[in-house]
Amino acid sequence: MPDQPEPPATDETAEPQDLKSKFREALQRKQAKSQAGQDNATGNSKVHDAHGRAGAKRQHRRKSG
Repeated sequence: MPDQPEPPATDETAEPQDLKSKFREALQRKQAKSQAGQDNATGNSKVHDAHGRAGAKRQHRRKSG
């Protein structure tokens, strides 16, 4: 088998780098999409105090049944 040339070792090392670059590009695309929707994050929401009391004192109502 010494007559057959061995494949260069750079193919094995190039594949993980290529894979890393694919993931890096996908992450950049994902972050670009999420940053595009941040226009509403300036605090101009129409909903104010969504979580909290309604303003009146709480009344206890006896269960009728």
